[in-house]
Amino acid sequence: MTGPLSGVRVVDFTQAVAGPVAGVMLANLGAEVIHIEYSSGLRPVREASALPLLPGHDDPSYNRGTIFNECNRGKKSISLNVAHPEGRELFLRLVATSDVVVENYSPRVLGNLGIDYPELVRRRPDIILASIPAFGLSGPYRDKLSYGPGIDAMSGFSHLTGYPDSQPLKPGNFFCDQSSATFCVLAVLGALWRRRHTGEGARIEIPMIETVFQLLGDAYMDYAMNGVERKRQGNAHAWIAPHNVYPCAGTDTWVAIAVTTDAQWQALCGVIDRPDLGAHLEYAGALGRYHRRRDIDAEIGAWTVTRDHYAIQQRLQAAGVPAGAVLDGLELLRDPHVVARGAFEYPYTPGVGPTPFARAPFMAGRPERDYVAPAPAYGEHNDEVFRDLLALGGEEFERLESEQVVLRVPIEYSRAQASENA
Repeated sequence: MTGPLSGVRVVDFTQAVAGPVAGVMLANLGAEVIHIEYSSGLRPVREASALPLLPGHDDPSYNRGTIFNECNRGKKSISLNVAHPEGRELFLRLVATSDVVVENYSPRVLGNLGIDYPELVRRRPDIILASIPAFGLSGPYRDKLSYGPGIDAMSGFSHLTGYPDSQPLKPGNFFCDQSSATFCVLAVLGALWRRRHTGEGARIEIPMIETVFQLLGDAYMDYAMNGVERKRQGNAHAWIAPHNVYPCAGTDTWVAIAVTTDAQWQALCGVIDRPDLGAHLEYAGALGRYHRRRDIDAEIGAWTVTRDHYAIQQRLQAAGVPAGAVLDGLELLRDPHVVARGAFEYPYTPGVGPTPFARAPFMAGRPERDYVAPAPAYGEHNDEVFRDLLALGGEEFERLESEQVVLRVPIEYSRAQASENA
């Protein structure tokens, strides 16, 4: 694959979602991204939500995990026990040939492994190290561990997620991971540009919690400037109405409608054949509608519940009212706009077949788009990296495999195979 980062090599020493997504974005931009897998134990995300096998196939579950495959497309995979002295040395030799290292472990991990920034700089003076810790490289919470739900809670995101009469809820997806990955890539691009002009590397930190702060600025400012503490409000808006998701004909079928102007309100009333609502003075103006939003929602819901969500979307949009059918996964993949845009690609997953993954959005408008390779199998590129790039001899490579510094099969599975063959 070609791209603006063609010729840039990235060591992807990451796990879970935030770090891997940063790596896949860099791969989408053309970088050679080498993902380091554990030879000392398989991470659960490798097997999470493994796709079902086609009849007659027996590919291992650790190569079919949907989360891993989504977050590691376009990369190369090597297995390496960096905690082993020889594994550590191989890691540093790889760094010496690379431009960027991305990691998302607790701040103490790199130091404990002997691969912290000063050591990386000793091997590659202009290296760019990007770290994505939960809470940063300093401060009282420096060494605390967290996954997405903890970040959502401590950033205030969960406090605002849910309904007025319910407890705080976890947001529906990995927002903090995705935002952290995006800011990481932006910082890496800036560091690469700076290095091109100055020859200097960089030490970058992207605290996950602080990337979520960027998403909630209006709520923080409302409290700081107005003394107003935002509350959970479900699908409602702080001052716009109607602004909700409404039931449609069928099971678990919905449409989202948001009205921001009086003209849109009048158009909506016309579509649902309720001109009397449009003429009602109490519903004139955003503030009037907001205070009577429950009554308005009931009227709209009574109209939508007997109609198809796609048909409602089309009628309202034709009248100039912002509306969108709530699509499930299958509807999304079949949506005519999504299909026409080629927004999903279907790389072949061994043992599974073509598997849909969203294209990089910053590539989606190109007339001719580069194909992004599927996620690698575990240790798929061991020979290419260790033998060719790092010039390990055959006997040395075999010894490292026998000592489980490098593996072609995760250690849990190699032990199971050994037990079966005993």
